[in-house]
Amino acid sequence: MLTDALKTEIQEAYRAWLQARGFRARRGQREMVAQVARTLTGEAPRILAVEAGTGTGKTAGYTLPAIPIARALGKSVIVSSATVALQEQVVLRDLPDLQRNAGIRFTYALAKGRGRYVCLKRLDDRLRYDDQQEIPLFDALSEDGTALYQSMLKAFADRSWDGELDSWSGGVDEQMWRQVTTDHRGCANSKCGFFKQCPFFKARSGLDGVDVIVANHDLVLADLSLGGGAVLPDPEESIYVLDEAHHLPDKTQQHFAARARLLATCTWLDNVAAVLGSMTQRFARPDDLVHLATRVADKGAQAQEGLRLLHGAVDLLPFAERDETLQIYRFRLGEVPADLQALADSAAGPIGEVHADLIKTHEMLQDVLAGEIQWQNGFEAEDWLPVLGQQQTRAAGVLAMLRQFAGLDGRTGVHARWANRSEQDVELVSAPIEPGHLLQEHLWDRCFAAICTSATLTALGRFDRFFERTGLQGVNGLRIPSPFDYPNIATFRVPDMESDPSNFAAHSEEVASLLPMLLTPEPSGLVLFTSWRQLHEVLRQLPDKFADKLRVQGEGSKQALLEAHRAAVDAGQVSYLVGLASFAEGVDLPDDYCRHVVIAKLPFAVPDDPVDQAMAEWAESQGRNPFYEISVPDAALRLVQACGRLIRHEADHGRITLLDKRILTKRYGRALLDSLPPYRMRLGISKSDLIPAAPDATRIGSATG
Repeated sequence: MLTDALKTEIQEAYRAWLQARGFRARRGQREMVAQVARTLTGEAPRILAVEAGTGTGKTAGYTLPAIPIARALGKSVIVSSATVALQEQVVLRDLPDLQRNAGIRFTYALAKGRGRYVCLKRLDDRLRYDDQQEIPLFDALSEDGTALYQSMLKAFADRSWDGELDSWSGGVDEQMWRQVTTDHRGCANSKCGFFKQCPFFKARSGLDGVDVIVANHDLVLADLSLGGGAVLPDPEESIYVLDEAHHLPDKTQQHFAARARLLATCTWLDNVAAVLGSMTQRFARPDDLVHLATRVADKGAQAQEGLRLLHGAVDLLPFAERDETLQIYRFRLGEVPADLQALADSAAGPIGEVHADLIKTHEMLQDVLAGEIQWQNGFEAEDWLPVLGQQQTRAAGVLAMLRQFAGLDGRTGVHARWANRSEQDVELVSAPIEPGHLLQEHLWDRCFAAICTSATLTALGRFDRFFERTGLQGVNGLRIPSPFDYPNIATFRVPDMESDPSNFAAHSEEVASLLPMLLTPEPSGLVLFTSWRQLHEVLRQLPDKFADKLRVQGEGSKQALLEAHRAAVDAGQVSYLVGLASFAEGVDLPDDYCRHVVIAKLPFAVPDDPVDQAMAEWAESQGRNPFYEISVPDAALRLVQACGRLIRHEADHGRITLLDKRILTKRYGRALLDSLPPYRMRLGISKSDLIPAAPDATRIGSATG
């Protein structure tokens, strides 16, 4: 129950926080605090969805009620986001602010997955066994990483680096990093010689007894797929706050997708046999290990035969060109023909036995390490554990894919299934198109409570699409509008375009002709495209003098481009960012860092995405209209997110220009316009009117920047 004492504690904390920060209470924020408190202390299911517009102060809106209630109930609060940027904001800014100013006492910690930390054992092995003559520990690298790994070891030894990927200066190539981290299967835990120094376990020990744990969606999903409680507290003892919750369905699809390349798997099976053969030699051929190695070689050969037959059958399918290097064949409604199911089944059997034997071998190594089994050279068991862990992980992935294509996985919900064919191989992929079933099973049915929040949860003003994709039923949805005075600080413009985006060449040419005119009067801007193809075509047509001012996605890391852009603006230089969807959200560019957002096309999903195509087929099979029920709502949400890059606080100002006349000419256009914040609208204006009369022409009234 929401007792009087808890109510008083929350109210006093809110008042103290407002007073200390010099803020006035906002109606929307008060409403969010109250609704979160009622949900967390109500009857199950204690789940709430809150769309809190930019400027609401949603972090305070959920932490101020959640922390006192969790402490009173003996639960943990897990704040999960989709991006590292929001994680760091919560940990470095928001929670310390509450501790200082709200008068509530609590502890907090940042949680990241094991793969974000260096494995000191792997790092040491990488340097000791670099020639791999004794133990085949690592995948081949395209370049020598010895200097990098030596500098990592030195930095960790002299305590100038904590072993976390995100704190390593200069960044690390993904392939290089994979060589020196591990997963739970490759870890010896307390039996590892580096256990007391291990960055991951040091970080994990810091989570014990903590009131608030800040994680991300990937870690939450990974923990839930392991049964819950593996890294984070048990779901039943947790209040989840899922910030940026609109990412949750896509993250779930990615996490539970299964894929494997068929011929590459055949090659890998040879490697598995070689690894176990080398192990038997290093440990002087113990009978149990020889037996397992012989079985794995035999079953691996059977699996190879099955995989080659499957590859041959899939190769005969009528593939369609997707790009210059890739062809695709998609199974309608995810339904695999009976003959391919049978072939996948025949390959899954021996792969399953290889997987089972790798698990037994891994367990045997752990027993050797614990001293329960005596082998010659038994001290090397610790070196081989990560090797077997990697092989076990890959076997599990291949087995999951084959079982899904064979119809053996037993999962509910429709899956998208397709084959990618390149010059070298065929890859089979299976991904759930109804991630709500998985979230229901792993999260909603188990958690004590959950708050889903974001600035963009609704599409076309309704929660329906979000609830459908996340599997939420009978859940309350609360919409809190932004407090910003949008009509007086932002203008949304659609020029009278001659071309339709369906005509790629004409539209690209018109966009290229307009960009210099649109951006030149501005100190900064953000240009958003929906495809690499159009981005590159427009860039090709731009004058060199103007193109030199652009910072284009792909020319460096996202973070590096943003830092260079901010530095240029700070130095009084003109700078314009150009990118795709990843620049349309999670990018904070207030004031002169972004005075103009230009959107080349309405952000409809790419028409050849196999998951979206399968989703449309599935909706159609149910008698629904996939365009109006899926494509338009999704585009509306993406459009709101893209426009949201402009106004970051209540004194900000600027303009948005959409170069897509469909929003004015198509039946769905009015719905898209109605989904936007109440900007000052200038629709169908002539191109001559796009040039502002003065730098602050979009500003009306007394708003100041």
